[in-house]
Amino acid sequence: MLRINRQTDYAVRVVLSLSKRPAGLRVPTSEIQAEMLIPAAFLQRIVATLANENFIVTQPGRDGGITLARPPEAINLLQLVEAFEGPIWLSDCVEHLQSCVFGQTCPVNRRWARLRDVIRAELESATFADLVNEANTIQHSILPIASTR
Repeated sequence: MLRINRQTDYAVRVVLSLSKRPAGLRVPTSEIQAEMLIPAAFLQRIVATLANENFIVTQPGRDGGITLARPPEAINLLQLVEAFEGPIWLSDCVEHLQSCVFGQTCPVNRRWARLRDVIRAELESATFADLVNEANTIQHSILPIASTR
């Protein structure tokens, strides 16, 4: 089963939350934790990894918080997924073709490689600016039904 881990999912939520805010605004991690429903046990590790991978900048202290290290247009899902999960591959034979007993003649290898490329392209095309725009579109299209009483 292809599946991102929970830590990666939470990291996406952190970056999405920061992407919704004005550039340069420092946000307390407790605010993001509450907004995005992220357990505290995960958040510290996620923030540390995001900072080490240059997705965010951290500012400790009373007036501290975190902010994006670059604009949401410059961050995509592929970068984030690979920072937390490592390179995307569907089978060892895609990355290590020389170890496959069927080598270049394997039709399955070509399918795995093509599927990997499609997944990578889709993730790479999804910037956090796009995700914020999609979230706003979805939010505005779901209007509350007025009471008729």
